[in-house]
Amino acid sequence: DTDRAVLDFEGQHWRHAGKKEAAIAERFGVTATRHYQRLAVLLEHPGAAAYAPATVRRLRGIRGARR
Repeated sequence: DTDRAVLDFEGQHWRHAGKKEAAIAERFGVTATRHYQRLAVLLEHPGAAAYAPATVRRLRGIRGARR
């Protein structure tokens, strides 16, 4: 399932944004912008928190801090 793959991917820790963007394009075949749009929607889905609670909690915290 692509949603789970996105959560698994985001569960990894990336040191360099450029490498992550290249990995997004290679693995999912989309731009980083499209990936993050999909991730934003996914973070609101209850199943995402059930599948990867630590990752969802961390990403929601980052998003909240940016607002």
